[in-house]
Amino acid sequence: MLRQCFRQRRAAALRHSTNNCVIMDMINGVMWFTIALVFITVVISKATRGGIMFDPKCTRPQPPTVKGVSIIPVLHTLLSKGLQALIHDQYTRLGSVFTISFFQFKVTFLIGPEVSAHFYQGLDSEISHGNAIEFTVPMLGKEVGYGVDTATRNEQARISFDALKPSKLRSHAGPMIQEVGDYFAKWGEQGMVDLKQELDKLLLLISGRCLLGKEVREKMFDEFFTLFHELTDNGMCLTSVLFPYAPTPANRRRDRARAKLSEMLTEIVRSRKRYDNVESDVLQNLIDSKYGDGRSTTEAEVIGLVISLLFAGKHTSTITSVWTGAHLLASKRSLTSVLEEQKKIVRKYRDDLDYNAFLEMDTLHRCIKETLRIHPPVPMFRRKVHKNFTVQTKDGNEYEIHRGHTIVSLVLFNSNLPHIYKDPDVYDPDRFGPGREEDRVGGKFSYTSFGAGRHACLGESYAYLQIKVLWSYLLRNFELKLESPFPEPNWTKLVPEPKGRVMVSYKKRVLPTI
Repeated sequence: MLRQCFRQRRAAALRHSTNNCVIMDMINGVMWFTIALVFITVVISKATRGGIMFDPKCTRPQPPTVKGVSIIPVLHTLLSKGLQALIHDQYTRLGSVFTISFFQFKVTFLIGPEVSAHFYQGLDSEISHGNAIEFTVPMLGKEVGYGVDTATRNEQARISFDALKPSKLRSHAGPMIQEVGDYFAKWGEQGMVDLKQELDKLLLLISGRCLLGKEVREKMFDEFFTLFHELTDNGMCLTSVLFPYAPTPANRRRDRARAKLSEMLTEIVRSRKRYDNVESDVLQNLIDSKYGDGRSTTEAEVIGLVISLLFAGKHTSTITSVWTGAHLLASKRSLTSVLEEQKKIVRKYRDDLDYNAFLEMDTLHRCIKETLRIHPPVPMFRRKVHKNFTVQTKDGNEYEIHRGHTIVSLVLFNSNLPHIYKDPDVYDPDRFGPGREEDRVGGKFSYTSFGAGRHACLGESYAYLQIKVLWSYLLRNFELKLESPFPEPNWTKLVPEPKGRVMVSYKKRVLPTI
């Protein structure tokens, strides 16, 4: 059954295996899809930096290991069929914990919630991102994220979470509703659009309004997001990821864009402080935040944090919104259920939908959640082990994973394990409903599309809200039909988005409530 679940994904990996571009963890793990294509080069360079540290007192066995001559067919599978095919083959042969060893570089794969607890909950002193995301420092700033020490980074994570926590989302619902209504009011009575293009534009507007504030949204929107794309496009290219401080043309373009963005945001921050302007956006929350010792955030920290939030969330929300629409329009059963829910919401709230109305959209929520199970924004996460630890598989086998290993949690693979998710290749939002709740079958690490533990996504509630707002409006006001074939994932992208255009026809209507 597992082989059947991954047949389509393996075929997609085979078709795209010759593409040489970056697929990066939204701040870490997706990089491994691209690095598969330059695997040998990276491995050899890392192997020169030192070996694995072994504890002579350890009596537990290490995970089954692919090494020596047996690595040759593994590398052939990796380079010819893709990482998905490689992982499926080794999982079938070796089980849920296994290591691939090449020279002194060891990658240990953890498959399933039973072996994932330490990966997501371990202390930074025991397991961390290592230096794999050093490339984000020039993009986001040396004052935030992985440019600062662990204690400061943890405080900044708290500050960012406070700015996006559910209790503050109420103030964002109104602006989101207004942006969505204004945007779709420009559509004609009927027509055809590329859903990817339309939702990308709309979510840029929402980000400009809710994250950055009215100054960016009303006065400098086009300039700001042109620079933002310049920053991310150049900062995420392969040379910038591998050599973030080299004097390459891409790095120089990245740095120029970052400097101009900093100037724009610095002026906004200073203006708000100078004239005591207080807004209800995320930028204002970051300006007003304080560290645990009472110190206020600096201008550079505020700028770095807001760029970080925009970087981490905007593109992932766009792609998740498109995948959600594609699945809804391709699933008559799910679409009917969502429309029935919308009718009930409209009967109760009339034209005055507010934050509470979106909280009651449980059916739409489950549809988005199921979309994220099938299309997680980050297909895998990776960490570096700094202290030996033990894992136990669901079969009772214990393995010692040594300091120096790179460990990988395969979100996409874990989301399709048939002993947790019934018929995992089927789009079935009801699997999360009362009485089934399949995401709890294997414990709290059964569903990790938003990460988990110490590195859980800070913007989960914000993401759900803006996707609900836009799809609720579309479904209430338009008859929609997916005109293009259901899209395949494009594995050559930072976030695996639908390949090609997603064409949808629309016709205006008023959803009947009787």
